[in-house]
Amino acid sequence: MSINEKPVILLIDDLTTNLLLLNDLLKDDYEIKVAKNGQKAIEIALSDAQIDLILLDIMMPNLDGYEVCKILKNNEQTKNIPIIFVTAKDSQEDEEYGLNLGAIDYITKPFKKTIVKLRVRNQIELKLKSDALEELSMYDGLTHIPNRRYFDEMFERRYKEALRQQENLVVIMVDIDFFKLYNDNYGHGKGDEALKKVAIALKDTLKRPNDFIARYGGEEFVVLLSGLTQESISVIANELLDAVRNLNIEHLYSKVQNKITISLGIFYKSKDLNIEKNEMLASADGLLYKAKESGRDKFCSNREALVDA
Repeated sequence: MSINEKPVILLIDDLTTNLLLLNDLLKDDYEIKVAKNGQKAIEIALSDAQIDLILLDIMMPNLDGYEVCKILKNNEQTKNIPIIFVTAKDSQEDEEYGLNLGAIDYITKPFKKTIVKLRVRNQIELKLKSDALEELSMYDGLTHIPNRRYFDEMFERRYKEALRQQENLVVIMVDIDFFKLYNDNYGHGKGDEALKKVAIALKDTLKRPNDFIARYGGEEFVVLLSGLTQESISVIANELLDAVRNLNIEHLYSKVQNKITISLGIFYKSKDLNIEKNEMLASADGLLYKAKESGRDKFCSNREALVDA
């Protein structure tokens, strides 16, 4: 959620009067989405809509609030969305059962408007702070691009999407050539500066919204691409090589050029190729090693020979 956007609340109730009441109460401070049954609620929660909080009635036909809560809490995509039950079921047993399912709060009807607003505000604030901490944990502290943990999560998601949508998927392993010699001779401070510049250059080369780059560790980066032809991938690979060359960061101890360069290992998974995601990573790493063994400052792909740009 950007700074200018309102937090998003999903209201779930089969009675229109209850939805209208909660909507009027919260609409000034939050973006409101509504669902009149459990199935629709699950569809909204699983869509691209970034839901920050759910207010959920229990007594609904077909799929009641308890079942909706169970489904959402058992789904990797929605398990962290906080849920508040807003219900006429007011026994201690009902409240205990709802909280045991994973709800963070339980409000009984008829409710006081001020109490609902305060409880919603408190939970939204907690959610936004939690999201901010989570985001920080997903980025590399030095280069400020996604880190290995973020990559692992993204790769899992993109791999499944590629299988489901019958789409091509590409992993590019990137390594800075002779970076140990750079650190040994220029110092780790200069090495950190170089890593930042290389990270920015690589990131700025990737233009499409779904193009993804992360710092994989040390002087290694990893790129994820999808929906591209083999020819397009070669173009991007050469652009990545050129982007780092054009930084003109002096490296007189490199055995390739007198400036910092990179080598790339590219594994292209076509929609027809059946390969596990861990095999893709291992294969891309093997192709990177091949590029380095063959002189560096080039890329090696599973679909074509070594290329000197």
